[in-house]
Amino acid sequence: MDLHVKEYARFFENLRADDGIEHYKNIFAKDAIFEDPFQRVQGIEAIYKVFEHMFTSLQEAKFKVLEIVCGENIAYLKWKFIFYRDAQYSSFEGVSRVVFDENQKVLSHIDYWDAAQNVYEKIPLLGSVLRYIKGKISA
Repeated sequence: MDLHVKEYARFFENLRADDGIEHYKNIFAKDAIFEDPFQRVQGIEAIYKVFEHMFTSLQEAKFKVLEIVCGENIAYLKWKFIFYRDAQYSSFEGVSRVVFDENQKVLSHIDYWDAAQNVYEKIPLLGSVLRYIKGKISA
């Protein structure tokens, strides 16, 4: 299992805009699920489109896997996402829960990261409202 998880981590870290869908077919099961705070999609084509959109929306987008924890058919990958947008570099960390099938292909990839802090708070008007609310409820 460790070998397959490390292979997936390499895939994740080496994603490029010009990777074709065939590259994804080697990694994901046909009906695999991908989920993050903004979407839930199923199927290799839909997963490919998520990453295709990421590469068209952001420049120099890449992941760096920081830590891997493995179970029998489940792995958790802690990662840092680095990208360039609006003339500046940004980054944030998150965790992915990845489930593998009996053929060691990814059945499910679910990302956990703070969308409020990493996206919504950076929108001018919405961000100030969210920071105000956050300040009111923090100890």
